Order: sequence, then structure tokens, then C-alpha cells
Amino acid sequence: MEGKQKEKFVHEVFENIAPKYDLMNSILSFRIEKSWRNFTTKKMNVMEGQTGIDVCCGTCDLTLSLANKSVSGKIIGLDFSKHMLDYGFRKVKYHQLENQISLIHGNAMELPFQDNTFDFATIGFALRNVPDINHVLSEMKRVVKPGGKIVSLELSKPTWEPFKSLYFVYLQKILPVLGKLIANKYEEYRWLPQSLVKFPNYIELKRKFEQLGLENVQAYPLTGGIAALHIGIKAQYNKV
Repeated sequence: MEGKQKEKFVHEVFENIAPKYDLMNSILSFRIEKSWRNFTTKKMNVMEGQTGIDVCCGTCDLTLSLANKSVSGKIIGLDFSKHMLDYGFRKVKYHQLENQISLIHGNAMELPFQDNTFDFATIGFALRNVPDINHVLSEMKRVVKPGGKIVSLELSKPTWEPFKSLYFVYLQKILPVLGKLIANKYEEYRWLPQSLVKFPNYIELKRKFEQLGLENVQAYPLTGGIAALHIGIKAQYNKV
């Protein structure tokens, strides 16, 4: 499944699972996704007043973490699922951050911002779902200022056996059943292991960051490799 067909299917998936997304994300990550986000903001070293865009922000957990670190800097959350944004806005409002966080209904493939706008661009648990990984990373790079950070926090593929085999049994056999029992969504959660099949492992994704021309690329496998954090720096001068 590629291109527009994938984009349409993924959009329908997230529109459907929005009400139970946070709960299922917690279950999927064995309830440690908060520690992954904390690790991400720590490694990013977000400074007070910095601006950023959280691409494919979903229900805004990472968006909120970035805003808390930036304190006064403007943070944009962008997602193509209006239903997910609705749930994200509830959190933004609950934390009284409407003046700092703006949510935009938009597409990661065509970010509606000028070049060199933000201090950083992030994407959390969504890069494997976009139609074209390289294009989305290029768009993130485009809207970040020279010296700014491009960041991906994403599910990944464990490399250590037998944990790798056990993990994929969990994804392929158990997770869809949990999706059916908890969210009444079986096919949507059967998509998850499928989305990981062709997705690069953390070493291959690091290479994509480097091929994009990003500097000082760092890759951090998390929790036995079931997730990974990647951070790259946009060059101060134009490079091919």
C-alpha cells in the first residue's frame, strides 16, 4: 500500500481510533511511552522560548511535553485527522496552554509554513504511517532554521532474539485482539504490525537522516529496541 491509497487508509484508521487512542497507545508501549517522551525532550535540550512544530501530533502528548519545556515558545501541532486534533485540543485546554499551542489541520507532506521558521520539528509515532518518509523528513528540515533539530520518536524493531520474536507475536496476535476488546477496532490494530514490516530499523533510519544532509545524527534504541529516538541537526549552511 503506497501513496494516496496509504494516506487515505491511515486517515480512516486514526479517525476511527481517536477515542481510544491514548489508552491503546499506553497498552501498546507497556505504559512506558511517557518515559520515552521525557527522554526525547531531555535529549533535545529544548530551551525556554524556542519554537517548534510537532508533525502528526495526534492527541498532543508530545506537543504538550515540548510546550512545557519551551515555557513561552510557540508550539504548533499539526495533524491530518480532525478527530485526533479534537481530543488533543481538550488536553491543551485542560492544561490552559491555548495561548502557547496552536493546532492545525494539515498534511505532513505539505507543511504550510515558510522555510527556516522553527527551532525544531518533531514527529512522534507517526513516521511509519506517512506516504513517503523521505519527503516528510525533507519538509521538516525545510521549515526548521539552520542549526535546528529534526526529531523522530517512533516504534521500531527489536534486534535481540528471542525478544524480537516474542514482540512480533504480541503485535500480530495479541494486540489486534486487545484492540477489539478495548476499542472495538480489530482491523485498525491489525494494521500496526503491517506498518512496521517495511519501516526502517533504527540503523536504517539513522542513515536516512544522514542522507538528507542532517548533521550529528544520533539514534537511541529504547526498551530493547521496541522504540527509537532519532535527532539530526540542520546544517548552518546549505548542503546537498
